[in-house]
Amino acid sequence: MNSPHQAHPPDKSLLAAIDLGSNSFRLEIGRLDRGHIERIEYIKEAVRQGGDLDEDRNLTPEAIERGIRCLSRFGERLQGFDASHVRAVATQTLREANNRELFLKLAKKALGFEVEVISGVEEARLIYQGVNRFLPQSSERRVVIDIGGRSTEFILGQGFESAHTASLHVGSVAWSLKHFATGEFTEKSFTRAEISAESIFETLGKHYNHDHWDIAYGASGTVGAVAEVLAQYQYPADTITKQGLHWLREELLRARHVDNLRLNGLKDDRKPVIAGGLSILIAVFEFLKIDTLNVAKGALRHGLLYDMVTRENKMLDLRDASIQRLAHKFDTDEQHANTVADVACKLFNKISETIHFETGEQFKHARKLKWAALLHEIGSIISPIDAHLHGAYILDHTAPMGFAQSELHCLSLLILGHRGKLKKLEADFSNPIFVTQLICLRLAVILCHARQAPNLRGVKLEITGQAITLTLPKYWPEKYPQSFYLLGEESIIWQKTFWQFTVNSVN
Repeated sequence: MNSPHQAHPPDKSLLAAIDLGSNSFRLEIGRLDRGHIERIEYIKEAVRQGGDLDEDRNLTPEAIERGIRCLSRFGERLQGFDASHVRAVATQTLREANNRELFLKLAKKALGFEVEVISGVEEARLIYQGVNRFLPQSSERRVVIDIGGRSTEFILGQGFESAHTASLHVGSVAWSLKHFATGEFTEKSFTRAEISAESIFETLGKHYNHDHWDIAYGASGTVGAVAEVLAQYQYPADTITKQGLHWLREELLRARHVDNLRLNGLKDDRKPVIAGGLSILIAVFEFLKIDTLNVAKGALRHGLLYDMVTRENKMLDLRDASIQRLAHKFDTDEQHANTVADVACKLFNKISETIHFETGEQFKHARKLKWAALLHEIGSIISPIDAHLHGAYILDHTAPMGFAQSELHCLSLLILGHRGKLKKLEADFSNPIFVTQLICLRLAVILCHARQAPNLRGVKLEITGQAITLTLPKYWPEKYPQSFYLLGEESIIWQKTFWQFTVNSVN
């Protein structure tokens, strides 16, 4: 007899997106059907982590506990899902939190899946993708605005392509704490909050002038909450007008305090942050010089779902395009980079014969290795001698589209460690996958030192425990003396770690 709690076989058509926002955590489950994703389930919980960063910019224990409890509930719902069908991302609050690694470790255990902290630029891109999926395809030029708890995203685009993206540290939670901390609504506090937000928006420059877009859309969060209230008072559905905003502003001033606020359509979890969000939205109208904002149905979580479809179907991965753009921008030697990447991936395939990977994992790790190899010389444009140092810095301080911050940091560590001593790496050498990627990249750089493709016929690379062995044909030392010398030096470098790297030559 089957247990009532027996897990059902996972439905391979289901995808799940989790958005760890500053105000709310959201879970969206959808079913893929011929390129379209149909909503199966949507759960939203007001966690309000954005208001609980202490003076040292650490998440408070209470905020961590609220977040983990929520993710535990989400995790129960996601039992049986394939890891490739789930994507969880965190935004501005986790970008700011100094103790985010602690939270991410607990979050993975509670949710059962990795949580990525994405950059503001990546957040904006995903928002735009989510919004566009619910709009008719046309040639109109769009500006999309999303006011979150601690950041506001601006995106300019046409069709499915976003041309300009920006993420500013202005959000409903942050602005409510800064300008309406006591819960009082005054003319002075609203004016100050609006001017403060608009002054930050003005740093975006001329890109967002009306000459560059035809129609404005607002997504999710504050926009959705304001639109819902206005619709209850005979304002047009799915649009926000300047007139409606000023009516709502007057209603808050009339209430004088958040405890007195009674508005149809305003949910309890939105009350504490409505003043901050409204002041930002009014500033958006002033900055963009608009009278009407169209309310979009799509959001970040929808962008995540469709991004997974792209990756799952092995369509053009935006990350590949981002790597190509970075390589071109920093004028790398494309032919040499491709040679190093090819050799590194061949070595990774050889060593992978002695590693047990879950389905799809080898491809994922090999691709990261390839990206690092393609970019290993981007720092050369600054200094050929210290290219690895500058290259790592570039990767840690840039925001190419499609990447999570954790992915970029992994690439930066590989680039930093692709040559020279290993003690400079603040990396987890207990992670065999990282060590395997690192040794393959370092060996590829050594074997391609003459900037030519090496002969790998008869070459073997194996890993057993914490011992890595490179086996070469007998003729190698005599035919390739410089390479063999460099490999010997590499063996000495690894002696200063708890890993052993050995080079052998056999008949």
